[in-house]
Amino acid sequence: MRTYKDIERPDFTPEFITQLKADEVFVFGSNLAGMHGGGAAYVAFKKFGAIMGCGVGLQGQSYAIPTMQGGVETIKPYVDEFITFVADHPELFFYVTRIGCGIAGFRDKEIAPLFAKAIGLENVCLPETFVKVLE
Repeated sequence: MRTYKDIERPDFTPEFITQLKADEVFVFGSNLAGMHGGGAAYVAFKKFGAIMGCGVGLQGQSYAIPTMQGGVETIKPYVDEFITFVADHPELFFYVTRIGCGIAGFRDKEIAPLFAKAIGLENVCLPETFVKVLE
């Protein structure tokens, strides 16, 4: 466990997240159309304020990163935008799920490198599988 703003946080994003503290955000893979019908996107819609029809950015206590529009190179700009957003919002803590590694069909070793710049940020938590790839 690590401490961020005097609150205990896990070292890695939990596999299943069913509730969040007021300052926490669930980061999930989406499609550009914002049709949150399955996987983590559905969880974001049902539990954390994701908006149907909105496929990018902060929505309630969730943050959408599109992963269904092509190859890894099409995901990178959205991850870069997310990392900038995280740095600009130190008051929030972000749990990144294994975006792109479910319905979108990518492997951890393909997606994890996109998050390399997030490793040093105190307010972002990555899946253990991503961290292992980056080590």
